[in-house]
Amino acid sequence: MTNQRLLISEPPLQVIPSLATILKSSDKAIMLQQIHYWLQRSTNIVDGHRWVFNTVKGWHEQFPWLAEKTVQRYLKDLCNKGLLITANYNKVNFDRTKWYRIDYDALDKLTQSIGTDSPNGKGLLDPMERDYLAQPIPIDYTLDYTLDDKTSKSKKMDKPDYKKEFETLWKHYPKGKKQGKQLALRSYTRWRKSHKDNTFDKAKLQLKKYLNYIKIQHVQTQYIKAAKTWFGNIDDEYDQSAKPAQVNYSQYNKRVEKGTDWSKKKSKVDDSVNADKLTDFFKDFENKNGLN
Repeated sequence: MTNQRLLISEPPLQVIPSLATILKSSDKAIMLQQIHYWLQRSTNIVDGHRWVFNTVKGWHEQFPWLAEKTVQRYLKDLCNKGLLITANYNKVNFDRTKWYRIDYDALDKLTQSIGTDSPNGKGLLDPMERDYLAQPIPIDYTLDYTLDDKTSKSKKMDKPDYKKEFETLWKHYPKGKKQGKQLALRSYTRWRKSHKDNTFDKAKLQLKKYLNYIKIQHVQTQYIKAAKTWFGNIDDEYDQSAKPAQVNYSQYNKRVEKGTDWSKKKSKVDDSVNADKLTDFFKDFENKNGLN
């Protein structure tokens, strides 16, 4: 008999039936739960609240069964209900990536206002469900079952592909400055492994900031960091304030000879030639050249 697998063969998204009932949508409940999960892991704290930032496209990658426009619409609906709060704490003005946090007080008020429509008839989540909602989504494992030996083996989620991530960053690094690729890859891999907060998204943001710095500060090519240097110092920060363009006048500094100011020159008269001699000179010239 051939090998068989359980239906769950990848890390599942989770949802509480009561939350889905309150929101009248299992998809919205899954999205809210997933945002809660990322908030539990976030180190982005502003004004005393944890925040997560992502694009609609980024959220869509986590909910691939929904259309991207549907994801955008559901996020907007959760915001309109007051359950999601959005802001923009990006360090560069052109970055429109939204930051999100859950208003847990608003969620409590919503559950209390539902009344008999809630699963337990009181407008509240069951205590066990509330505790479950407060827990981050655990790291799940894929279970492989082999009928031959009736034993199961756990298989961890695939590790991040550091090389693939690196190639994406490398592709966008300035041309002409891609020196030391292997050294840069080792530096990136070491940086990724050194701390849980050193994510691929963070690396992308850091590169985006550096490229913006090059643009707004008008950094000349010879002063752009070699790739091996930048990848060895990914956490470096750069001034993101705009700077007026500077013209390099050195290319115009060619030596120019100063012209003579003839207005300041005194005319010199050769007193050695008198009128009679000049007349004789022209007559002699005419005779020699047949101009008589």
